[in-house]
Amino acid sequence: MTDEIGLIGRFYREVLEGGNLALVDELTADNYVDHEEALPGQPPGKEGARYFVEMMRAAFPDIHIKAMDAALSAENMEACHVILTGTHRGEMAGIAPTGKTVEFDATDIVRVENGKVAEHWGTTDSLRLMQQMGAVPV
Repeated sequence: MTDEIGLIGRFYREVLEGGNLALVDELTADNYVDHEEALPGQPPGKEGARYFVEMMRAAFPDIHIKAMDAALSAENMEACHVILTGTHRGEMAGIAPTGKTVEFDATDIVRVENGKVAEHWGTTDSLRLMQQMGAVPV
């Protein structure tokens, strides 16, 4: 796992994996915009980031970073690819807990402004995740 991933790395390690929701305010700008498709019921801005983390940690309480690699680290942009694992122990997008261990990946790009994430673009391999939970046939 690469250690020099900056704000994205802190978000994954300390917020998503570590559960420190208080860091959302420290890591994101007041005008934070997430360009990734929202989850059902997910509000915009910082509240949306908190909602995402709460939902993921409820569905996968043991969520863990298996690998994280920096793809870009420039003056005001960061990008990374991450592989996450976890056990499906809570509802996820209307799918009842299965107890199955899943592994899925995501790619994130952020624009940094004044040391905080101002914008986020991301993709998650949702098809692979849904297949592992048995919601979509393989």
